[in-house]
Amino acid sequence: MKAFAELYLRLDGTTSSNAKLLALREYFSQAPAQDAAWAVYFLAGGRPRQLVPTRLLRELAIELSGLPDWLFEESYQSVGDLAETISLLLPDSAHASDQGLAEWIEQHLLPLRGQPQEEVRARLPVLWAQLDRQSLMLCLKLITGSFRVGVSKLLVTRALAQLADLDAKRVAQRMVGYTDLSHKPSPASYLKLIAAESADEHSQRGGQPYPFFLAHALQAPTEQFDALLGPVSDWQAEWKWDGIRAQVVKREGQLWIWSRGEELVTDRFPELHSLASSLPDGTVLDGEILVWKPGSSGDDVAVQPFALLQQRLGRKTLGKKLLGDAPVVLQAYDLLEWQDHDWRSRPQHERRAQLERVVAEYPQVPLLLSPLLTADSWADLAEQREQSRNLGVEGLMLKQRDALYGVGRTKDMGLWWKWKIDPFSVDAVLIYAQRGHGRRASLYSDYTFAVWDAPAGTPGRALVPFAKAYSGLSDAEMRKVDAIVRKTTVETFGPVRSVTPTLVFELGFEGIALSKRHKSGIAVRFPRMLRWRLDKPVEEADDLATLQALLS
Repeated sequence: MKAFAELYLRLDGTTSSNAKLLALREYFSQAPAQDAAWAVYFLAGGRPRQLVPTRLLRELAIELSGLPDWLFEESYQSVGDLAETISLLLPDSAHASDQGLAEWIEQHLLPLRGQPQEEVRARLPVLWAQLDRQSLMLCLKLITGSFRVGVSKLLVTRALAQLADLDAKRVAQRMVGYTDLSHKPSPASYLKLIAAESADEHSQRGGQPYPFFLAHALQAPTEQFDALLGPVSDWQAEWKWDGIRAQVVKREGQLWIWSRGEELVTDRFPELHSLASSLPDGTVLDGEILVWKPGSSGDDVAVQPFALLQQRLGRKTLGKKLLGDAPVVLQAYDLLEWQDHDWRSRPQHERRAQLERVVAEYPQVPLLLSPLLTADSWADLAEQREQSRNLGVEGLMLKQRDALYGVGRTKDMGLWWKWKIDPFSVDAVLIYAQRGHGRRASLYSDYTFAVWDAPAGTPGRALVPFAKAYSGLSDAEMRKVDAIVRKTTVETFGPVRSVTPTLVFELGFEGIALSKRHKSGIAVRFPRMLRWRLDKPVEEADDLATLQALLS
């Protein structure tokens, strides 16, 4: 545990990618395989389910520190991180444990889940007393599931590739699915990541997908596209679907469905299971899972809002009614494997041509082909892009016709661009504020916004909350808003402050839908602050009618 805590300190103490890469290489070159296995899991984004209820941790920390409740809460609000707060308030302790990361996780921490509270209360103080302050903080982050450090999965991949003298793309391939909840890190799984390449490696893949190729955001004016991208004929244009990015893998008579987050979601989409009996073995498709309900005429818009798909994701069981209300399809747009051969090194246009043949030869209700758009110029394509909202899509995807299928958001094998439409936007009023986390723990940086429930001039109208946002402002603007929040606070509710409505912001968001859970009756997707409307008084902020008009 101590060695991993020291690695955490090194990674957290620098912004240099080279310094982080060196720290990772040095750790993995010395760590036992069982510890390295868990280190890769956590550093690459693995998050086991919460081991101990947060309430119990707070109560135990207050008892052991001897602090009153109010002082602990003030300390937490100041620090902004529960694990760090507890580690700072508990009494000093020497590091008495020489057990490694794997032993701590497997023998001490994982067994805590599901234990009676009395048992957890008895065990934790004994465990904590064996750790110095830095190791204790790390231990608490693992218990709460809040472990994060400024390292990307790509950087971990590069460190392992350099350590084992392998192509980083090969290591990235092996790491797919490593952080899935169903996978338990082990010495064997780690050693497979850094093993020498073998001729039969591909045939041993089982249900493992490929690393996803990701797109870059395109925000330049259309007039500059010829200079930036070349002629439109060099690119393949498709709609940017608003669903769940997924790979469907058919091998050995079985079907696996993987989300872009490398989560195995086969059981969540039973409609797609029929592909197991139709697609031949050795087929991997990349595409978007969408709720699809064609109209009676066949010409009506078929793709449904993401909010309907989200209803399925939040359910532990999928009832007959829900499956009927939100049936899904796979809108396929790439072919990564065919007849057991890896097609990722073939150009985009060749993969697309074969994908068209596959969909035509194996027609299935839940499998559709993402249509291509044709255009004589970028201006023509921009005009077609304006139809996006009416079709329920987010804009366009531009894919180089000669692009290979890369790993992650890279540019060395060709390019994909996401050319999204401008977000919805409304002018809203800040009514609640809460302190942020991490480096923003001392600032009120998380805000709740409201619009008026009636048009201007209506007697007795009131502000109705509809969205929370914390991104979009510069650090300087955030400090100014923080000062205003402190001066205009009307009431406090734990960590939240109610403020006098004085600030108007333009909020942008990607989607909007009706919602029974929200007081406003509206739910927005990915809200963020576009600008601070210093020029606009509160009385002129938008109202619910503005939001409701956006629904159509």
